Amino acid sequence: MQIDIKFDPSCAEPRLTITAATMTEEVSDILKKLSQDVPQMIAGSRNDEFEVLEPASIVRIYAGQGKVYAETGKGRYVLRLRLYELEERLDKWKFARISNSEIINLRQVESFDLSLAGTIYVKLTGGATTYVSRRYVARIKRLLGV
Repeated sequence: MQIDIKFDPSCAEPRLTITAATMTEEVSDILKKLSQDVPQMIAGSRNDEFEVLEPASIVRIYAGQGKVYAETGKGRYVLRLRLYELEERLDKWKFARISNSEIINLRQVESFDLSLAGTIYVKLTGGATTYVSRRYVARIKRLLGV
């Protein structure tokens, strides 16, 4: 994608123009982000106290034991939102769904091991490890450009 920004002193209010040959997924995502007012805040509870979690500090979000958890450098938090709701709130260029029950922060990945047949082993910061389920392998490979 090419981005051009022009400053014009005679312009009374900002104007955004998108030029594309056709409607693409990328253009659709941009329009969706511009038109929605989705809160980026995520609150988690630990020890009966709620804390606002900075998305950048989240290593992974996963479902287990009937609850949704966010794992950060400070520890594990219980979230009240469902995974699909969190997926909508999080930046899709920084977070990726790797299974039906897990979302990872791509900025917190130390390495991907593609040597396993059919799955991808993921090593995250802080020593956490996980696997990309077969259903999501193609999507992760596209994201990685392999």
